[in-house]
Amino acid sequence: MPAKYDTIDKYIASFPTEIQRMLQSIRQSIQQACPKATETISYAIPTFKLNGKFLVYFAAFKTHIGFYATPTGHAEFEEDLSAYKQGKGSVQFPLDKPMPLNLIKRIVKFREKEILNAVNK
Repeated sequence: MPAKYDTIDKYIASFPTEIQRMLQSIRQSIQQACPKATETISYAIPTFKLNGKFLVYFAAFKTHIGFYATPTGHAEFEEDLSAYKQGKGSVQFPLDKPMPLNLIKRIVKFREKEILNAVNK
């Protein structure tokens, strides 16, 4: 059972330094792509929400960073994500490769637009 954290800072601090750097770079990329998003912990992992709606989640594992942008975020970037192991609504970014921060930002911007369009309908 994963440990319970009440902030993203505490979650990130629980990992070795190199993993902390990766997690912080993902966090900063999400913040840059969607400054109005709010941080929380959901399902025991770092989560960003926009207007009360799930934007993206991410989490560290032994060999990868899991990134979760719902099935729609992943479907929209299917070609870009094809080089990575995936599941429904999830993708695994290997720890031994550079994090695709620009791709993460593009996915976050897509999810932001998707959420804002749903609100404006």
